Amino acid sequence: MSRSIIAGLAVLAGAASIAAPAITGTAAASAKPTVVYGFAWADGPGTLRITPHRPRLVKLEGTPTYRLSPIKGAKELRVGYTGADFRRVTAECGLKETEGVVRLDGNGLGRTPCTDSDLTFALGLNPVPVRISLGPKVLVQEFLVSPAENETAYGTVRRVNDTTVLFRTGRKTVKLGYTLLTFERVTKRCGDPWLANRVNASRTGLGTKTCDQRSFAKALRTAGRPVRVKAYYDPLSGRLDQVWEVAPRR
Repeated sequence: MSRSIIAGLAVLAGAASIAAPAITGTAAASAKPTVVYGFAWADGPGTLRITPHRPRLVKLEGTPTYRLSPIKGAKELRVGYTGADFRRVTAECGLKETEGVVRLDGNGLGRTPCTDSDLTFALGLNPVPVRISLGPKVLVQEFLVSPAENETAYGTVRRVNDTTVLFRTGRKTVKLGYTLLTFERVTKRCGDPWLANRVNASRTGLGTKTCDQRSFAKALRTAGRPVRVKAYYDPLSGRLDQVWEVAPRR
């Protein structure tokens, strides 16, 4: 499974969706350009969602890399990117990884000129760490991001759509997205309804049958309610990487 672009290794990276109208370059043209750093997620045709983060440019093994930190109270934005100028860190627009070659400007931002269709391609792989400038034309610049620590927790997930869930653990609820996902099921088949049977449950009730994100999305759709899981996720980017179906103990 691919993960975020991390200095020199790079597989494209990843934040949480709202129903507000998307901001476009045209709408922002009459005001001062707005600049946002964060993890961009696909949110429908020609639209992305991003929650603003605070950036800090550092050098990781000699390579300009950004460290992002959450901004308390920051609200998620939806941005229309049709016709946007997209600058990638990869040597070519259609690459999934940097393959050991990065193209950065003096500010540590991608400088390979690409198109909005290339951004759609990148977002289809994983969330992308970007700087977005809103003006007469939207400018989206990819950058390298330092790795964050993943967390593992038990809780419940509620479906938002086929790529987004709300995960409640303890007293907090976080929005998590996924493109590639490992789904460990307790059921006999990947396509079975949630907890339809428990032939692949461990002694602790965790699923042991490995399935993928398509099975996870289908299982949530048919469940129609919040369900209990064990989740492995990146809280900074809001990326859900692995989910275990949990069978109640008898």
